[in-house]
Amino acid sequence: MSKLVTIFGGSGFVGRYIARRMAQEGWRVRVAVRRPNEAMFVRTYGAVGQVEPMLCNIRDRASVAAVLHGADAAVNCVGILNEDGRNTFGLVQHYGALHVAEEAAKAGVARLVQISAIGADSHAKSAYAETKGRGEEAVKEHFPDAVILRPSIVFGAEDQFFNRFASMARFSPFLPVTGGNTLFQPVYVDDVARAAVMGVTGQAAPGTYELGGPEVKTFAELMEDMLEVIRRPKVWVINMPFFVSAAMGTVFDFLQSISLGLFTNKILTRDQVRNLAHDNVVGADMPGFAELGIAPVAMEAVLPEYLWRYRPAGQFYEIKDSAKKLRSQE
Repeated sequence: MSKLVTIFGGSGFVGRYIARRMAQEGWRVRVAVRRPNEAMFVRTYGAVGQVEPMLCNIRDRASVAAVLHGADAAVNCVGILNEDGRNTFGLVQHYGALHVAEEAAKAGVARLVQISAIGADSHAKSAYAETKGRGEEAVKEHFPDAVILRPSIVFGAEDQFFNRFASMARFSPFLPVTGGNTLFQPVYVDDVARAAVMGVTGQAAPGTYELGGPEVKTFAELMEDMLEVIRRPKVWVINMPFFVSAAMGTVFDFLQSISLGLFTNKILTRDQVRNLAHDNVVGADMPGFAELGIAPVAMEAVLPEYLWRYRPAGQFYEIKDSAKKLRSQE
């Protein structure tokens, strides 16, 4: 019988790419998610019955143990960018990782891959980075042979980075950013999935890997590149001072706290402002794609494939632009 891998958060942005690649490798894939009915699309990644969603809440140890039963390997992709109700950074990114590592060790799972993030540090001021760091420590303590992957900002068709700002650029002549001079090393989502598969199959040695693409650019430069792809050169990128962003984040966080669940701050949080004050690039002494034998894909090869819909005329932009040039030459 083919081997079984349990992927926590396997229907999310990164998780779905890992699930697809594991199915292509011939593995049975158990996609552990809170809402299995919303993850039925993962079934199409393999043959009938090869990829199956299964109910699991990473905060609940019993449900984690249930989805690990009989698994040969596990991947934890669960993470959040902002807190909402009981989904706090601590419960999801620290204790969630702890539950996965402990239960995987108890169940005799052979290999564990933890998706973390560059900047993970248990002593960080940012709750996001601090809980990512504590999650890593828990994994190392209970599953010493785990493979930990720390990607920089991840891009791809379903990302919440370029898609978000490209959408904003359609309706405003200004594009405000926080930390415009902060460095990023964007990494293609499928390259992260390839690294995770290597961890699951034993092709990657245990340890921590930092994953970044071939380009290092400031936040503002990334926005300029994105605006060029969507053909909106007249939009101005405005780098907001950190104190202004912190004040805005405080207001949005307060609105969430008093809204009784009616408003979730997906605009800008104080914690995100703290994170944006630090560069998000691969450390010079950290193993990465080179040690895994992976040549990362450049942004320019991927961004036009999914950002075209934000152009003034969408998929017809090039045709209309060519027609306009022809008329001007007559």
